[in-house]
Amino acid sequence: MGTTGGDRQMLYKTVQDANVYAVISPQMGKQVMESHQASKLDTSGTAKAVISCFQKLSVTLDMKQIKQIRDPKKQLEMVGVPEEHLSGHAFHMYHLTSPDETVSFEFQHNVCGRSIYAEGTIDAAIFLFKKVQSKADKRIYDMIDVLREGNMR
Repeated sequence: MGTTGGDRQMLYKTVQDANVYAVISPQMGKQVMESHQASKLDTSGTAKAVISCFQKLSVTLDMKQIKQIRDPKKQLEMVGVPEEHLSGHAFHMYHLTSPDETVSFEFQHNVCGRSIYAEGTIDAAIFLFKKVQSKADKRIYDMIDVLREGNMR
């Protein structure tokens, strides 16, 4: 299940109660300002997950600091999204500056198109099939588990 929508707690509870296997992740790609196609209504799950990792490292960030860009003109001019990918892309830019502004750190990852998500979903399905076949004790996984397994196509 690759989605940022819905009630996460209910999703996990539903899967646990059903005693089934599942890979649950904000997105199924293999890989703060974020830019997505104009039709994406919610904040990027990838941006939320990366900010969560930064928070674990004691970086003071708030999800409200995520600047969403959905305007195609701004996506072209400010973000640099290629025109042919305006209808399907995921660009994420993270910029951290020290309190005294003497040190900065920038991290960026860009996805053009949607094939990476489809490929990641296939990898997750194969991973999950193997877990079901082996009758693994653990039932709920995420894409980090899939990536750690290392059997990517």
